[in-house]
Amino acid sequence: MKLLKTIAPVAALAALPTMGLAQDGPVAGVNASTDTVFILNSLLFLVGGFLVFWMAAGFAMLEAGLVRSKNVTMQLMKNVALFSLAAIFYYLIGYNLMYPLGTWSVDGVLSGVWGPGVLEAVGVTADAADDYGYASTGSDFFFQLMFCATTASIVSGTLAERIKLWPFLIFTIVLTAVIYPLQASWKWGGGFLDEAGFLDFAGSTVVHSVGGWAALTGALILGPRIGKFKDGRVIPMPGSNLTLATLGTFILWLGWFGFNGGSQLAMGTVGDVADVSRIFANTNTAAAGGAIAALILTQLLYKKPDLTMVLNGALAGLVSITAEPLTPTLGAATLIGMVGGVIVVFAIPMMDKLKIDDVVGAIPVHLICGIWGTIAVVLTNSDASLGTQLYGIVVVGIFTVVASGVVWFILNMVMGLRVSEEDEINGLDKAELGMEAYPEFSKG
Repeated sequence: MKLLKTIAPVAALAALPTMGLAQDGPVAGVNASTDTVFILNSLLFLVGGFLVFWMAAGFAMLEAGLVRSKNVTMQLMKNVALFSLAAIFYYLIGYNLMYPLGTWSVDGVLSGVWGPGVLEAVGVTADAADDYGYASTGSDFFFQLMFCATTASIVSGTLAERIKLWPFLIFTIVLTAVIYPLQASWKWGGGFLDEAGFLDFAGSTVVHSVGGWAALTGALILGPRIGKFKDGRVIPMPGSNLTLATLGTFILWLGWFGFNGGSQLAMGTVGDVADVSRIFANTNTAAAGGAIAALILTQLLYKKPDLTMVLNGALAGLVSITAEPLTPTLGAATLIGMVGGVIVVFAIPMMDKLKIDDVVGAIPVHLICGIWGTIAVVLTNSDASLGTQLYGIVVVGIFTVVASGVVWFILNMVMGLRVSEEDEINGLDKAELGMEAYPEFSKG
């Protein structure tokens, strides 16, 4: 019996390579092997997608922990609202912009807005197998939506504690419906960056640097928090709950396995499963490398380790490995993550010197380490060209800065981005929402 238990999984795995041959052909209703490939690929998209969805909770907890207690409810509100808006507007507009030659026609989306056709539009019906080829359209849409929402989450933390709720949410709509999908189509939609040979496996540039560029542009227009920079000094504004910030980091770390592993986009062969496993291992060790680098460096620089730097170091390692989590060895992935951790430790103080107020350190983590990760692809992937990687970084950066700047500028002119001085001092929880996360600690 023990022998049978040992042999059965091996035999099943040995049969799997034949399934991969069906990925280019008809999927549903042909034979068991091709149906199995369709199921496994769709399952990877769905499992990866809900892991990336869980990153929304990670961003919410991280931001709630790193802002002051008088602004916690606002950050929680923004994270719930931005994800919900992304889900709707990526469906209505963004998915078709990102995949202009895909199976989702504009007519199909419009006809499905109010009726049962919405299920057909996202590929829930069986016919979707013939349309998409190797996985259900619904699973692909679900997976891609999570990446879009992640981009918006990056912006939220940088602009915390002084931006009005509704201008931020309107920017989120434009970002998730137009800005993110357009540039993503240049790489992942088979556009000119993809044709040029630009490599970005899971989005160090397409997702993370775009969120970072949008956040940086907003921070420059919005300005720093009251009292952050005074008489040439940087005034520390500690977060309210480092327990929540740590929890948020671990949630993001977990979600990143779906972010990078799901980007393999296939699980129908032994080779695909082996690649997903390798991606998981490299993603994990890069995060560990970033955390340890930040831990050691802050000990050396400040004589005491800095928890917030270590948390951001782990996230920096994750962003750094995202552009190419498959080809590095474990050692190379660790070193790539460690460089990310070092970047964060030096970049956050640099931001302060430039008087750019980034509440949670998102710009160093997602923008600067996103750039580093995209460049680092050339270290382990022989198909990558440094010139092409830099070209992709510059093109996406210029587009995102210009597009985001226009939107931020218009919103500032029409609605005003910033709360009043009195409201900022009292906290956005009371001023914007009329409720507090920690009412028992309020004064008076």
